[in-house]
Amino acid sequence: MPSSPARRCHVSAAARRPVGLFVHGMGRGLAEPDWTPLTGGEVTGILDRYDGPRAGRRPAGADIAWRSPRPMSAAALVRRSGRKLFVKRHGKRVRNAGQLMAEHAFAGHLRGQGLPVPAVLRAADGSAALTLDGWVYEVHEVAAGVDLYRDAVSWSPFASLGHARAAGAALARLHRAAAGFGWPARPWGVLVNSCHVITAADPLAEVERLLGRWPALAGYLGKRPWRDDLTRYHLPAIARAAPLLARLPRQWGHGDWHPSNLTWTSAAADAGVAGIFDFGLANRTFAVHDLAVALERSTVGWLDLAESGRAGADLAAVDALLDGYETARPLGGLEAAALAEVLPVAHLEYALSEIEYFAGVVHSPANADLAYGYLVDHARWFTGPDGLALLGHLRRRARRAAGAAQPVRPAAGAAQPARPAAAS
Repeated sequence: MPSSPARRCHVSAAARRPVGLFVHGMGRGLAEPDWTPLTGGEVTGILDRYDGPRAGRRPAGADIAWRSPRPMSAAALVRRSGRKLFVKRHGKRVRNAGQLMAEHAFAGHLRGQGLPVPAVLRAADGSAALTLDGWVYEVHEVAAGVDLYRDAVSWSPFASLGHARAAGAALARLHRAAAGFGWPARPWGVLVNSCHVITAADPLAEVERLLGRWPALAGYLGKRPWRDDLTRYHLPAIARAAPLLARLPRQWGHGDWHPSNLTWTSAAADAGVAGIFDFGLANRTFAVHDLAVALERSTVGWLDLAESGRAGADLAAVDALLDGYETARPLGGLEAAALAEVLPVAHLEYALSEIEYFAGVVHSPANADLAYGYLVDHARWFTGPDGLALLGHLRRRARRAAGAAQPVRPAAGAAQPARPAAAS
């Protein structure tokens, strides 16, 4: 799961004690973890439940080979009896066994379609998620390939255009395989992607509905001019995107497509994707929404925006990712047009869920402030020269995809921000 890019790194108030391990913060720096790290004894006890009764045999110990630096759960690579596994522990207010069931079902579907998704292990009682002492655990096989980006902070770009192209092709294969997965959308919740707000007839009313169910989010937004901010920066983009999305089929997507959720066939600049993992944000949205998330995660210099107030878009990386995608799943004119319009608000609902996480789960007001900045600043960026240049680039691709001489126009009456010459 990504953490919002921010101006500086804050230590979470949920860290219970110094643990000697630091995780990715809200920017380029490190912070103490929200969750205490997994221990060898802890994972040994969990894996005993997967092995089942071992009559006459002493349970094997487990050694932690590497702890994940990602901040919103505790996870580690574990060695036991010559086998390497990935163990993850969640706070019960972040994930419960039922929520993990949907993630595991989707991952299993993709694996059944031949995608390189690690298998989810089942305990001796058949459970794929264990609830124990107020925590929720899951265990996976380790993804094949080289984990080139495992220590990279969220929002890191691809190391090469070859990686961007390979990632785009892999995402297209995932979308083709996901089209046959019929589970309904997951409800809005903590740290989950969704499209409930941006497809609602009244987006502000939909946010109000969420506030009625999520008191921490309501308490936080009650102190912020969120209606004014969404009206100014988000609603114009939603007005352009929603009519296009309404004409597209919904389907499941990964929800968090970035380089460190992939493994690679080698360390070379032209390496291919060897494995796909971390379906924590997966949901039933749209293929182009998932593709927009992929572009947003890795082709804009958000960390520069947090530090200097300016962020550039790497248009070569944008083209590489999209060109790779279209080798396996070509975008028609409608999807290409929708991609350009949904991109400025693809982050909206995840950003709201991050505010709920920081305000209501780990009780970090400073990080909740940064998450609100993520909500607003990303959308605002798309109304400035760099953001409009990126949107103009995508709109030109859409016109080429449609094979039309005229621009693809938004719905009648939808507001359009003024564009500089570079974006026309």
